[in-house]
Amino acid sequence: MELADRAIGLLLSVISTFIFTYYTFWVIILPFVDSDHFVHKYFLPQEYAILIPVYAGVTLICFLSVFIGYVMLKSKKKKA
Repeated sequence: MELADRAIGLLLSVISTFIFTYYTFWVIILPFVDSDHFVHKYFLPQEYAILIPVYAGVTLICFLSVFIGYVMLKSKKKKA
């Protein structure tokens, strides 16, 4: 089991590093590169750099709210 945990941890670390590097390059470096450069075809338009994290954050907050509400209702039923 320990080997599987390490493999999953390594995979999550690699994915997180890739996403961080991609997003950092997309948001910080890409605006300074000429718009006709070939590297622009590997990235979405700039407006998605704001929209994707906002939608992900709102979705996460919604799921957390539903989960907390569910746990609170379940806890209340156990006390009664």
